[in-house]
Amino acid sequence: MNAASDDRLIVALDVPNALEALQLADGIGDAVSFYKIGLGMLTSGGLALANELKQEHGKRIFLDLKLFDIGQTVENAVRGLSQFDLDFLTVHGDPHVVRAAKEGTGGKDLQILAVTILTSLDRSDLDAGLMQAGDVADLVVERAAKAFEAGADGVIASPNEAARIRALPQASGRLIVTPGVRPAGSAGDDQKRIATPAIAIAAGADHIVVGRPVWRAPSPRAAAQAIQAELRSPQARIPNR
Repeated sequence: MNAASDDRLIVALDVPNALEALQLADGIGDAVSFYKIGLGMLTSGGLALANELKQEHGKRIFLDLKLFDIGQTVENAVRGLSQFDLDFLTVHGDPHVVRAAKEGTGGKDLQILAVTILTSLDRSDLDAGLMQAGDVADLVVERAAKAFEAGADGVIASPNEAARIRALPQASGRLIVTPGVRPAGSAGDDQKRIATPAIAIAAGADHIVVGRPVWRAPSPRAAAQAIQAELRSPQARIPNR
């Protein structure tokens, strides 16, 4: 597997607008084949950007909207989004949301990823939000299991919980995508449950999401290539596979 074809690295295009995102992707070139477009980009040309990257540049697209609403609204929203040629779409991991999102895909190839607990949150944040008591990792694993049972194609979880989720019987054939990934020496920024790319993959992640450590780098292309190299290193090998 070469750097150009390794889609385990997903670069988050969390820049101010679609024009800057397209310029960034052009500069990175074939070092990255998979991009994440988030909610902040949606009102700045995000869907047009997704279409251009997919149709004209051959990139895979992860639309990270974290949808949450009553079931019918989620189903309708996903039905509309499924008309675009997207690869991944995030919804919150509540079972009724996951079921509605899967219904909304209409059997198309769009894969629904369920958010467990945001990687920017820790126990104190959950307490402030009146969320269920308990260890964060335990709650993440429990939410992942319920999301899989509701039909999720995969889950979003931090690298800290990836191994436990991968061990779930319900996780067979499902995806684990890990944000909160930071190359060694990078700032944590607003992420609280983080790990290096190699550790995340070795723990069982199928894809890692990296944003600022790439697009803030003096050479985003070189930064992406360094992460790709780490993903192919012995440290990233999954034990017993």
